[in-house]
Amino acid sequence: MKARQDAAAVERIGLRLQLRKGQAQAGDIVLLHADESEALTHPYLARAWAKRGADLRVPAPGQARKVAMLGARNAATGALLVVTSPTKRSADFIALLEAIDREHGPRPGVPTKPVVIALDNGPIHTSKATHQALAHRQHWLTVEWLPKYAPELNEIERSWRDLKAHHLAHQTFANEAELDRAIHQAVTVMNYERKPQLSAALRISA
Repeated sequence: MKARQDAAAVERIGLRLQLRKGQAQAGDIVLLHADESEALTHPYLARAWAKRGADLRVPAPGQARKVAMLGARNAATGALLVVTSPTKRSADFIALLEAIDREHGPRPGVPTKPVVIALDNGPIHTSKATHQALAHRQHWLTVEWLPKYAPELNEIERSWRDLKAHHLAHQTFANEAELDRAIHQAVTVMNYERKPQLSAALRISA
């Protein structure tokens, strides 16, 4: 993938994101890294201990079904905001924007910070419907467009790996509804685990 990258663009946008992250950690803005992934009802096999010579086997009856996950990761706190859907379409991404509205959007009489969202150039991010939705929010939401073939610049990728490897791994889910519940429970746990780290960081900085 690196061979297909525009190295200069990756370096330039990487530096911009580092500056943005510094602003977010200083409390001047909210920086979100957003992207999509998916989970399957059949088990995700992560690294695990097994007896020498034995294979790790997890029952996986029937046909695998998937649940799409559309999320945004707060660069300062690590907190995840995730919506789920059977599909990954523009309407589903706009549902994520609406969740961001509720979490970070302007409210009457409440001070709000500018929000910056890092996005790749995937079809659901660049569709006409999404451009209209982003334009409607441009007075408080700014997009940092990532260069092509540079997933390493999107910090939410690490969160997707963590969610799958440590919270959904080695499990078979009976149906999409059961998997959907497990995803949201995992996100709740992941966000709870990050709160003590944030509190400790605040105590040290004080």
